Amino acid sequence: MTVGTACGKIILFGEHAVVYGRPALAVPLSQLRARAFVESRAEQGIVIHARDLKRDIPVNDSTVDDALATITRLTLNKLGVTGNLEITVESDIPVASGLGSGAAISSAIVRALAAHFHQSLAASEISALVYETEKMYHGTPSGIDNTVIAYEQAIRFVRGQPITAFQIARPFTLVIANTGIASPTKITVGDVRRGWEQDKARYETIFDDIAEIVARAQDALARGENLLLGELMTRNQRALESLDVSSREIENLIDAGMRAGASGGKLSGGGRGGNVIFYVADERAEEVRRAVVEAGAANVILTRLF
Repeated sequence: MTVGTACGKIILFGEHAVVYGRPALAVPLSQLRARAFVESRAEQGIVIHARDLKRDIPVNDSTVDDALATITRLTLNKLGVTGNLEITVESDIPVASGLGSGAAISSAIVRALAAHFHQSLAASEISALVYETEKMYHGTPSGIDNTVIAYEQAIRFVRGQPITAFQIARPFTLVIANTGIASPTKITVGDVRRGWEQDKARYETIFDDIAEIVARAQDALARGENLLLGELMTRNQRALESLDVSSREIENLIDAGMRAGASGGKLSGGGRGGNVIFYVADERAEEVRRAVVEAGAANVILTRLF
């Protein structure tokens, strides 16, 4: 049996605008991981056991329109191999919550298959393969999820430009609160697209504002001026609200976290569900965690970024 793993991810700044050529900052969540296990089987064909979904997916049935079957076919074609295989996948990463669950599971499958056939793939090759399945999940994906997960490093991402790592001069604590509501990225990206088509001037102005926030955040991180991050998160949230991708549940969690002492907060990912992130001073992290749980967060992660 061979094993492949991949991390989750979180977007700090820039979601939605990134689809329109603006930059975004994203970081890996190494403590949250997806895992894939590959072994040979006596029976003909390839089957995927998706433990968390309680599903068995036949890969050889071309009528099955499934992202996990697709990434398996793409990877085997890339490797130039075939076989009778049993693939089991599991993940710590909540589904449809803006943490890159789909890209992480796909990346884990790619790595496990490559290991099974004693081959290696570069991060760029893994990212390109996974991007093809991201289209199935998100319609018009930015490319952030597959990129940050394949490279497992903090990145500044601009669509169509070379990937660049960005510097975090001083560690900081992030509180990630899950609304418990699935984040319909494909739907929200599509809704923003329709709004942009109807009023390009207004939307382009909002995207420019978000790009300026991203630039200031990257500069603050590089200088170790982390106290600016809270203010910038709140500004980014206001811009996302003007794109109509927020929700009452998101804003309730943000209000609770801010009252408990967070310096700023915003949705992360597609919006209308999924996760809210907060920049917090270390001494306030536990208080903020308790407050958002009391306000209805389904689960909360405290993570240290450095």
